[in-house]
Amino acid sequence: MLLNLILPNSTFPPFPNNSPHLSHPWLPLQKQRPMTLGISCISTRFRRKPGTRKTENSEAHELVRVLVRSFSDKEPLLKSLNKYVRIVRTEHCFLLFEELGKTDKWLQCLEVFRWMQKQRWYVADNGVYSKLISVMGKKGQTRMAMWLFSEMRNSGCRPDTSVYNALISAHLNCKDKGKALEKALVYFNKMKGIERCQPNIVTYNILLRAFAQARNVEKVNALFKDLDESIASPDIYTYNGVMDAYGKNGMIREMESVLSRMKSNQCKPDTITFNLLIDSYGKKQQFDKMEQVFKSLLRSRDKPTLPTFNSMIINYGKARLKEQAESVFKKMIDMKYSPSFITYESLIMMYGYCDSVSRAREIFDGVAESGQEIKVSTLNVMLDAYCRNSLPMEADKLFLSANRIGIHPNVSTYKLLYKAYTKANMKELLDKLLKSMDKDGIVPNKRFFLEALGAFLSSTGSPESGSASTGLSRRQDEVPTS
Repeated sequence: MLLNLILPNSTFPPFPNNSPHLSHPWLPLQKQRPMTLGISCISTRFRRKPGTRKTENSEAHELVRVLVRSFSDKEPLLKSLNKYVRIVRTEHCFLLFEELGKTDKWLQCLEVFRWMQKQRWYVADNGVYSKLISVMGKKGQTRMAMWLFSEMRNSGCRPDTSVYNALISAHLNCKDKGKALEKALVYFNKMKGIERCQPNIVTYNILLRAFAQARNVEKVNALFKDLDESIASPDIYTYNGVMDAYGKNGMIREMESVLSRMKSNQCKPDTITFNLLIDSYGKKQQFDKMEQVFKSLLRSRDKPTLPTFNSMIINYGKARLKEQAESVFKKMIDMKYSPSFITYESLIMMYGYCDSVSRAREIFDGVAESGQEIKVSTLNVMLDAYCRNSLPMEADKLFLSANRIGIHPNVSTYKLLYKAYTKANMKELLDKLLKSMDKDGIVPNKRFFLEALGAFLSSTGSPESGSASTGLSRRQDEVPTS
């Protein structure tokens, strides 16, 4: 029924029972391992053992899952480790670092590390230190990463390329990007002077992407030249990473220059390449080029992914090209793709931009009635559609009904509503909103008001700024946002 509102004479596909959280077209987790997670592909003792059986790996993962599930306030981490002390070894601790690193439990990684050091089987290993430095860097704990680097050297380990790659990445996660890039170059030049630490393609990929994101074209060109003179060779991740960074910054000419370099080096594009080009052209509303790339993708050995269609739907929507966006969705259904919740969010956003709030609400209600757990990001996109169309009262009604349909608003929810109610000069709604924040335990600090009011001020000059306040910006690996 819902699809009939979008595409007449069609059957609406059911909301998938196990909707896969597909990765962002440019940064899928598995595809990007050699680039962003290459620092974790390090030589630990257990990985150097030849002939490791799949059964042994599965048993190790199962033990780690048991350990992670057993962690609680009643049973601290060390107690759980001591319970399995006879079988826990380096490989299990390494997997624990990975699991704990996915959350904010970086302190527990250090607990595991200290516990390891007390075991009779422990031998200091570069791989363990590289993984820990990587985890600390991703959590913004640069000082802790530096301490681990010193601790590694004090333990008798000699740094290698993977350790320096981890250290460079840790610094690049700092808020002060200028100093971070300077520090990264210091380590990069130091690596060149140490035979066992020569920069590899992972090193260049990390730096090239960082400088491309900083829009430092001169440094990117210098690094490409340096790469040509080194023993390392650029790979698909090199080109995709730099093109993605340029594309996100709207630097189309620079992106196309890297694409030409990629083709001249006989490096064939993959799905990630096609998707990042489609999204970059779409965001700049260069739809002829976007459609040309899409046709090339259809003719290639690669196939479109859900993020391909999601990106096109959103970018057509932002240009208020509703018919083209609906045509993309129809094409997706005709090709037997099952929409994910992100696809539905893309449609809601598109209709919000195209002044079709009633259709956006039909899709939202369809998702809510599907029996699946509805995500707060979906709520935020629908609220943003109301606010974008100057319907603050409707947004307030939906917000008040959120808990009833099993959605718990987050900080992004409050920010976009605060911006909308301020813009509409709805003092009564603002007072209600602040009371709701107090009830939910959300303290509106200085940063909250600066971001909310900043979004409000920017929205007066940019019709696209509103989407930055939706929950979609929290999952940039899945949904292209402005």
